[in-house]
This record gives sequence, structure tokens and C-alpha cells, in this order.
Amino acid sequence: MFILIGLLFLAVYGVLVFYIGWSGWTWMRPMVSARFKWLYVVALVFLASSFILGRFVGNFPVLGIIGSYWLAAFCLLLMLLPIVHLGIWLFRLTSLPRHRVQKWAGSLTLLILVSLLSYGTFNAYSPVVRTYEIRIDKQAGDLRELNVVMAADMHFGLLSGQAHAKRMVEEINALKPDLVLYPGDIIDDNLDVYLDKGIGEIISGVQATYGVYASLGNHDKYKGRMEELISALEQSGMDVLYDESISLDGKLTLVGRKDKTESDRASLDSLMTDLPRDNPILLLDHQPYGLDIAAENGVDLMVSGHTHRGQIAPAHLITRAIYENDWGHVQKGEFHSIVTSGYGFWGPPIRLGSRSEIVQIKISFANG
Repeated sequence: MFILIGLLFLAVYGVLVFYIGWSGWTWMRPMVSARFKWLYVVALVFLASSFILGRFVGNFPVLGIIGSYWLAAFCLLLMLLPIVHLGIWLFRLTSLPRHRVQKWAGSLTLLILVSLLSYGTFNAYSPVVRTYEIRIDKQAGDLRELNVVMAADMHFGLLSGQAHAKRMVEEINALKPDLVLYPGDIIDDNLDVYLDKGIGEIISGVQATYGVYASLGNHDKYKGRMEELISALEQSGMDVLYDESISLDGKLTLVGRKDKTESDRASLDSLMTDLPRDNPILLLDHQPYGLDIAAENGVDLMVSGHTHRGQIAPAHLITRAIYENDWGHVQKGEFHSIVTSGYGFWGPPIRLGSRSEIVQIKISFANG
């Protein structure tokens, strides 16, 4: 069954790549020699396979970089080209020369593509700080307020590398957090790249009064035992809550869940069974599912990521349809859900219709 699905995927992908290649060649053909056609075909095949090969061939990081940008160009061209072809067809109803229309349409498409890739790269590597203010009607010891900073979906690895990690540390420390939370997808499927680039040492520089805590996401994977991954992350200055809870000086409780993709993930009610409900309860759950279940179990604030807010528009329309809260703040009674669009990115370092971000949550309590 999986083989058939894989073959179907490759067939559809091949047709779409052919459509893009044919469109490009139609535009270039009047301007280049016929011999260039074979070079063009080879280049297109290389680009089309680069992303898939880059995920499996770790010894050639350049291949992964090329593949990531190809994936972005592929997605954008699939949206642009049908509009361009419709425009060319409509211009046939005018007296304008066909070859001139095609020439300018191709040039304009290339200009728009490069502009979108440039703007998307800026959005991916230039994070903003988004601030939410919420109130939890519970006492948290002698705390009146708590300054929580959250970052998720960093996807640290090949393209979300040292510079992006240093930027995150500087941004977080500038906010002077009381507590820092990482609800999943800290690495991008490859712990070796994370370690080899020294990213763990960089992010260990994050400072917070009550510490740094994390849960794991669907991309926090390792070829060895999960304990080794958790140990490596904890050497980066964070405590990983892996279907676990912890009390912070008896003032509030943190609960961190395994990712939804893990078959042995404990139910939320079993994790909450023996927890005191008088103190505020904060839940780290990578994928923002089960908001009602969290509310029913006494969670006051649930922080999540995963959605990337679609990352490249119009995918945000899809995430909005899938998740009750795909980005931002949703309140249901006394329960709060905050979902971040993420600090990093998956695949291409491109964001359109979304922006890399760090989230600051200013919480006031009943005794505040």
C-alpha cells in the first residue's frame, strides 16, 4: 500500500515538474540554442530530485540547501504559472504579437518569483516578538505576574543554523523572561547537524529566573534511543518534559506531553491525575489538538506550535481549517491556548503570509 502511494506521489510530482519545465522552456526557447535544451532538462531533473536526495544524503549539505530553495520555487510556480497562462490566453484576443506577450510574461514571472523568494527569506530570518497578556484566576504563591517567553519550531539544523540560534538567544534574553518554554520541533530531524554546528552550546545561553523547559515535536527524532536525544537537548540548558510534570517552587505546575505521533503517549487525564489544581497549570503540547480536553482537565494555559501558520500562503487557509487555533490566542472560559507560527521553518527558509516569531506571554494571577 505504501509503495503504491509512493509511486502515485512520484507520478503526480513528475507531471507537475514537467508542467513547470515546459513553461520555462516555452519562454526560453526563442532566446537560446537547441543544444541548451539537454542542459536545461538535466538541470531540471537535478533540481526536482535535490530536496528528496538532500534529506537522505547528509554528506552533501549544499544539496539540502539547493533542494530547500527548489521546494519553495516549485510551490510558488505552481501558483503563479496558471495565472500567467490564463493571462497569455486572454492577450491572444488582442492584437499584441504572441511572441512578445510570452517574452514579457516569462520575464515578469521570473521577477515575481525572485521577489517572493527574497521577501520570504527576509520573513524567515527576521523574527518579530508578539506579546499576549492573559489573566489566570488562580494564586501562584507570591507571584503576581509572570513573564513567559515561548519559541517553537526552531528546526535547528542545516538552514536554521548558528546565526539564527544566536539571534534567538539575544531576543529572548532581551525580554528578561521569568520562564522560557519550547513546545517542540527544536531540531530538524537530524541531531548530528544540531550537535556538529554547536547550536546546543549557543542556546544554552538563554537565561530565565525559573528555567527553560521543553516538550518534543514530530521532528525531534533520532536514529538512536530517545533518551540520547533528550540528554543532548538537556545539555543545551533546557529540561525536557516527556509526558512529565514539574512544580516550580510550589507556585505553578508545568506539564509536557510527548508528541501526538508517538504511539505510547499518555492521555492528558492520566498526566493530570495527581496534580494540584489550586495552582496555575501550564501545558506544553506541540500540536494544538484537544483544546476542550485540556480545558476539561484543568489546564490554564496550553502553548503549542507545529502549524507554522501555513508558512507559505495560501497554506494558512488549510491550517485555519484543520485547527481550532492555528495561530495566536484563543480563550475558552478560563482556559487559554496560544499557538506560535514558529521561530524557524521546515524545508525552504521562506515565509509568505507568516513571519518567524518569538512569543512573549505576560500572565497576571489572582493575587496580582
